[in-house]
Amino acid sequence: MSPIKPSAHLHEVRYEIRGALTRRARELEAAGLPIIKLNIGNPARYGFTVPNHLRETIAAHLHESEAYGHEQGLEQAREAIAAQQRARGARHVEVERIFIGNGVSELIDLSLRALLQPSDEVLLPSPDYPLWSAATILNGGAPRYYRCLAENRHMPDPEEIEALITPRTRALVLVNPNNPTGAVYPRALLEQIVAIAARHHLLLLCDEIYDEILYDDTAFQPIAEVAGNHPCISFGGLSKVHRACGYRVGWLSLSGDLTRTRDYRDALQLLAALRLCANITAQWAVIPALHDAPTISALTSPGGRLHEARKAVLEGVAASDYLDVVTPNGALYAFPRVRSDRIAHFSDDAFALRLLEEESVLVVPGSSFNVPTSRHVRLTLLPQPAQLREVFVRMERVLERMAAEPALRAVAIA
Repeated sequence: MSPIKPSAHLHEVRYEIRGALTRRARELEAAGLPIIKLNIGNPARYGFTVPNHLRETIAAHLHESEAYGHEQGLEQAREAIAAQQRARGARHVEVERIFIGNGVSELIDLSLRALLQPSDEVLLPSPDYPLWSAATILNGGAPRYYRCLAENRHMPDPEEIEALITPRTRALVLVNPNNPTGAVYPRALLEQIVAIAARHHLLLLCDEIYDEILYDDTAFQPIAEVAGNHPCISFGGLSKVHRACGYRVGWLSLSGDLTRTRDYRDALQLLAALRLCANITAQWAVIPALHDAPTISALTSPGGRLHEARKAVLEGVAASDYLDVVTPNGALYAFPRVRSDRIAHFSDDAFALRLLEEESVLVVPGSSFNVPTSRHVRLTLLPQPAQLREVFVRMERVLERMAAEPALRAVAIA
């Protein structure tokens, strides 16, 4: 019998955060080799826990979680999200313009499916979180990338963004605070980007899942407040700030002019209804998560575990003969780069594979985030600081070996 052929849509889809390197790491683990994993932003895998009052709220409402719910989510949870968004300055945000999904991942797909016609274009950052590229392609769209270069502190260039716009461009995506770079966009930059979106009638899609994970008194500016009446979707959830990835609770908030967004909101509701509803049980945690005092600041303040992990990364880069990095001001990652004056011919894929095979450390190559000719790797800040310090010792050994070779050998990831 002939083999079943997968969809052609998948030819251009990549998700190397859980790709070939991760599969190889599992093989090495199965053979008894301990691997230091810096590839995922999954707090529970590194010993972080969900705040107890969120668990207790879920337990208290188990008896109310056994039926399908509203396709847009629990009304009480949506009220809490709408109140948060209005407090942040979002306009025209009401319960019927809030959608709760099985994580932001589901809602990214839903929001693009409701928007795109075949060959419509979406402006995405490079580096991006690769789900955005995948969801664009799988929904018939075409990604177009604006660069967020280390030389510009991983900030986008508004002039470059505007130059990329064509008659087919439908939306502009921001990831702020940024995964993978840790950049946090200032208000002045967001004002320029909103003005571009307004001039060209683009829907703004802003992934703000790391909104409260900030360092060194960095301020987070929500996009919806800057956008005002311009149509905008803001994405948030429990996964990162509340360390509840496994709960799979994310939300989107549609703000801006009601008349311009009414049909789109109805399309979102139709798609939400087709999948019946999101996980009811975990949605009860939204209410205390947004009503009660935040718990993440204890981890990101000086002396907190995330702050100290970031410090270990910055010190490791500073001590290296081969690396530099733009200091991450938010999120859970650093995006160090191998200096071209130290190793001229460099492959981030080859380096990541050698780091895994030779030193038992798993990282994600920067090219996995749709960065052409990348010299970067992404590291999560979730491990203990002492373990991160050990990682840099191992990274330096691999880089020293690579620098001593006359030319980098080509290494294919099997």
